[in-house]
Amino acid sequence: MGRAQRAVRGQGLERGRLEGVTHIGAATGEHATQGPEGRRFAVRWAGLTDTGLRRQHNEDSLVTLPPIFAVADGMGGHSHGDLASKAVAEELGGLHELETVEPIDVVDALRRATDSIERLGEGEGAAGTTVTGCAFALHDDAPHFAVFNVGDSRTYAMLGERLTRITVDHSVVQELIDAGLLTEEEAETHPEANVVTRGVGGGIDPVPDYFLLPIMPHLRLLVCSDGLTKEVPDIEIERLLFEHEEPAAAAEALVAAALDSGGRDNVSVIVVDVTKAPTVDDVDRTVPRTTLRDEETRRS
Repeated sequence: MGRAQRAVRGQGLERGRLEGVTHIGAATGEHATQGPEGRRFAVRWAGLTDTGLRRQHNEDSLVTLPPIFAVADGMGGHSHGDLASKAVAEELGGLHELETVEPIDVVDALRRATDSIERLGEGEGAAGTTVTGCAFALHDDAPHFAVFNVGDSRTYAMLGERLTRITVDHSVVQELIDAGLLTEEEAETHPEANVVTRGVGGGIDPVPDYFLLPIMPHLRLLVCSDGLTKEVPDIEIERLLFEHEEPAAAAEALVAAALDSGGRDNVSVIVVDVTKAPTVDDVDRTVPRTTLRDEETRRS
C-alpha cells in the first residue's frame, strides 16, 4: 500500500492520557492529502469525551489520527473495560502511517487487540469493548470513508440538514427492531437495551460491518459511543450538528446535551468535516454496504 506526503496540523499529536482516558491523536486538527487532482481532499475534526454524571471511570478511548478516526467503548460491567478500549485504540492508531486503509487493515488491528484483551482478562473474567469509526480509503480510484463498527457505538453522516445513521447496531434490541417485534421508541426502555451481540474481546474473532461512503464536499461525520445516543435522540443530534459549524463547537454541544439528559454513561464524540473534496455527481448514490468478505472477493 502506498504512502503519500501529508499536511497535518493539530494539537497534542503525541499519544496522551487526559484524566485516565486514552486519546490517540490531536483533539482538534486539520489534514490535507496530496496527489492526483481527483484524489485530493481535506478534513478538520474535533474529539471530546466525558465520564458522565453517574460513572466513576471513563472506559472510552478515542483515535483522531488520520487516516483513522474511532471511538471504542469498554463494555460496562466487564473487567478492564478501559484497558480493552485502549488496546483497540492503540492498534487502530498504529495505522496512522498509511495513506489509505483497506478492510483487512482494520480487521487485523482488531485481531491484534483481541489477543491483547484476552491476556488482560486471564483469571479475572472477560474484558471487551465496542468500536466504530471511519478511515480514508480508495474505491474505484476515488476517495471514500471506510466506515466500520462492532457493537452499538455508531457513526452518522450529515449532508446539509440531513442526518443518516451509517452503522447498524449489533444489539439484542436492534435484532428485535429488524424483526418487527420492537419499535425504536420501545427499544429505549427495553430491559436488554444495553446487551450487544458483537464486541471485540473474549477471544472471539472480531467481525466488523464495513460501509463505503464517498468523500464529498460539505460532508460531516459523527463517530460516537452509546453514551450520546442513549441520551440524545437522532433528531436532536441532527439539530445540534446543523447549528454548530465548527467541529469543536458541535462536539461540545453534543456532549453537553448528553449530560443535560442524565449523563448515565461515558460519552465520546468525534466530528469530522470534509473541507475540500472532488465533486460527486449524485450525492444520493453511495456505494452499497460492503462486508469484508465482499471486498476481498472484489479484489481477488
